[in-house]
Amino acid sequence: SRSVHTIPRSKPAYPGHIPLTSFENGFLAVGSALMSLIDTRRADMVAACGETTAGSTLVKLRDIMLESPEGRRILKEMPRINSQTLDLEKLRSLPENTFGRAYVGWLDACKVTPDSREPVHYIDDPELAYVMQRYRETHDFYHALFGFKVSALPELALKAFEFSNLGFPMTALSLGASIRLKPPQRARLWGEFVPWAARCGSHARCLLTVYWEERWGQDLDEMKKELGVWDPPA
Repeated sequence: SRSVHTIPRSKPAYPGHIPLTSFENGFLAVGSALMSLIDTRRADMVAACGETTAGSTLVKLRDIMLESPEGRRILKEMPRINSQTLDLEKLRSLPENTFGRAYVGWLDACKVTPDSREPVHYIDDPELAYVMQRYRETHDFYHALFGFKVSALPELALKAFEFSNLGFPMTALSLGASIRLKPPQRARLWGEFVPWAARCGSHARCLLTVYWEERWGQDLDEMKKELGVWDPPA
């Protein structure tokens, strides 16, 4: 009988992990990038694009976290952000202009929950997979920090900031969705928000090194000064 040779499939390294060959990773990267541009509401495709295009960026970010006392503790403790780990009522009781109050106010105003982030599937190394998961779960903190809503223009402005600050290729690729904006919004994005994002993101501390959960009571203005960020164009 003829034997059939198959490429051995790696075993999953963590719950939810889906190992891919190099070809599969490349195919998924291209397909998910196209689908993300066609339909920006496909969170699964946006997530897949982020993972399959991250490459050495995750290694660089992990190393930056290891150089920071806060970042090292995050990697050691691996905290998660969801409705089970957050006490939203406690955050609502914090004084005005604290980070925690701003975050829960943003959740309420935008009618979103901390449970809306896709789990990581396609990154092989468990520690690097956590770095990607941490980025996803803290993305809404950036919204609260800058007062960005969840509509197309502020979301793209935030993606531009994330590219400058963190370097994920997916965040730059997502700016291709600006073709869907109305001409005045597109002009504002590239003429005002992208220059702000480039300057602010490159000047700021790497936001993945921030242990946000320990800073709920910090004054928002003091936090921005400490992190080296400033408000986007009005």
